[in-house]
Amino acid sequence: MALGSAASGYSPVGSPTSQTTTPSAEVAEDPSSEAVEFISAYYAERKMPRAADRIAAILGEIAATGTYWQTPDELAHGAKVAWRQSVRCIGRVRWAGLKIRDRRTVTTTTGIASELAEHLRVADNGGRIRSVLTVFAADHPRTGPRARIWNDQLIRYGGWQLNDEVIGDPAQLEMTSAAVKLGWQPPSTPGRFDLLPWVVETATEEPTLVDAPRHLVREVALTHPDHPWFADLQLRWHALPVIANMRLRIGGVNYSCAPFNGHYLGDEIGTRNMCDADRYNQLRPVAAGLGLDTEDESSLWREHAALLINQAVLHSFRAAGVRISIPNDESEMFMRFCEGEERAGRPVYGDWSWINGSVGWAALHAVHHRYYDTRVPNPNFWPAPRTPFFSEPNLRERHAASRQEG
Repeated sequence: MALGSAASGYSPVGSPTSQTTTPSAEVAEDPSSEAVEFISAYYAERKMPRAADRIAAILGEIAATGTYWQTPDELAHGAKVAWRQSVRCIGRVRWAGLKIRDRRTVTTTTGIASELAEHLRVADNGGRIRSVLTVFAADHPRTGPRARIWNDQLIRYGGWQLNDEVIGDPAQLEMTSAAVKLGWQPPSTPGRFDLLPWVVETATEEPTLVDAPRHLVREVALTHPDHPWFADLQLRWHALPVIANMRLRIGGVNYSCAPFNGHYLGDEIGTRNMCDADRYNQLRPVAAGLGLDTEDESSLWREHAALLINQAVLHSFRAAGVRISIPNDESEMFMRFCEGEERAGRPVYGDWSWINGSVGWAALHAVHHRYYDTRVPNPNFWPAPRTPFFSEPNLRERHAASRQEG
């Protein structure tokens, strides 16, 4: 999506803190060196004086508490930098426009759920999707996350295993099962696009089901301008991709509950969500509608079908007035981003395998731009891998055990 789904890094002065493995959120770490590096870079980029005074205050706070409170401006700058150097994102030219919602004092499930709903409203923006990040409480330096969302995105459709067939999104089978185990009452007849509830847990509350506010979920029915039969497939997708399970790390401080969104790149929906065999797997139905011979691979029936699906996605979103981008345009803007970073004296971090679209990839400028710095320094959006649901102590249990240990 235009706001990347993986991590990034930053330091305009000196060498960035590179990571080849995900920094731990489970054990106590001394954030001092990362904090000094981040604050030094922040003050240098903003051309502000008295960085040494701020660093001294932070180091004193870390010595006393194991962590430190970042000012709203430090938080906002770090979050924007995390996007600016997100190695998997092609849409970083917009990094400075990221809207930061600082909700670090909201710590209850009810409060978090309310803010998640507000995030959907603000980011949807009447279909003119706005890039938004909502940040909740920082992780505890010893016991880890104070809040966490189980869903990988705030808007997802359920997946149902019925005999040898999966109804809905196969990628959501485990999340659907977890929601049911927690008490979710799904539709009596499973559908392909059943909106999943959220599961939110905090340091003081058990994992809790929260109904996603359907009135804030904008969906687009997919049609094709030249093939009326495409509408009979009854496909649709949601307008807003809000990543909910990644960990934002700024200056040595982890934020495990920090949902963020950009807007969709067309082939994320058209190619990945609709075409992949382990997702909605629509290549054969579309090929059948086109009358293509699916037994003859040399006919390139898969490519024909994938192109048609991508055309339908772009047509439908634009007809509905919902913001969406095409790979060719994003590739050209990414080249402008690279040029701007180089003028600023910053390395261009990038994962070549991620920043090129799946449709018409050979025509994209970014394909031929192969000098990216492959390091992943901090600030950063890090994936937050976790064991299967219910297989480890939840946050409330973990924090309670820590209190008992003293």
